[in-house]
Amino acid sequence: MDWKIDSTITLNNKAKMPRLGLGVYQIPNGQATEDAVSWALQAGYRHIDTAKFYRNEASVGKAVRESGIPREQIWVTTKVWPIDFMHVEKAFETSLRKLGLEYIDLYLVHFPIPGLIKRIWGNMEAIYKSGQVKAIGVSNYNVQQLKDTLENASIPPSVNQMRCSVFGYNREVYELCQEQNIVFEAYSPLTRGKQLDNTEVAKIAKHYQKSAAQILLRWALQKNMVVIPKSQHQARIIENADIFDFVINDTDMQTLDNLRT
Repeated sequence: MDWKIDSTITLNNKAKMPRLGLGVYQIPNGQATEDAVSWALQAGYRHIDTAKFYRNEASVGKAVRESGIPREQIWVTTKVWPIDFMHVEKAFETSLRKLGLEYIDLYLVHFPIPGLIKRIWGNMEAIYKSGQVKAIGVSNYNVQQLKDTLENASIPPSVNQMRCSVFGYNREVYELCQEQNIVFEAYSPLTRGKQLDNTEVAKIAKHYQKSAAQILLRWALQKNMVVIPKSQHQARIIENADIFDFVINDTDMQTLDNLRT
């Protein structure tokens, strides 16, 4: 199988989203976030994933603005938190102001709230139609929640961001996303470091002369996912970006697939 992978993926609204991003969850607002984002952009990342809940949108925006990289070359994602579901447009404007940017590339519903799924998606569509965001999507949606959204959507979600790694993910959601041309975006693809010493992954990593982290990220790319590994260490940020110059063969991909519990 041909596993050649471009650095971007085309969304269902034709926007092009970088397949590799930096996640900044639990990185403190201020210098720590500014440094992590700056290091990532210097290392070639062109995708930064934040959220209102992370409380570091201001530092993400500052690092993006001061990077010297044209704004249109950097994909910035943020998310609306459930307490703001009754006034999504206001929450969006607040995030935009904190980021200090003219527009946001991707705006996500951070978590689904039963009973509000249809209403909030209507608000998300209104934001999209305003032209202040390139794409809209969801996060942590199960199969039924995705179907409910699609059933009532005039603009389908472009992305569903889910916790996902070699060791565990919702395959039914993944398959539905593939069927509906919704990008499946993996957060915590490195298991927050908990399984980087797995024996099978170590064997495969040795074969390709790569790190375990690089193998886990490459596996996700070859599953047609977008990945947003989090790190605030410069060396790891650089290492995590070095995943486009090798291909995991079909046999090793199957071995990795079999690690899912």
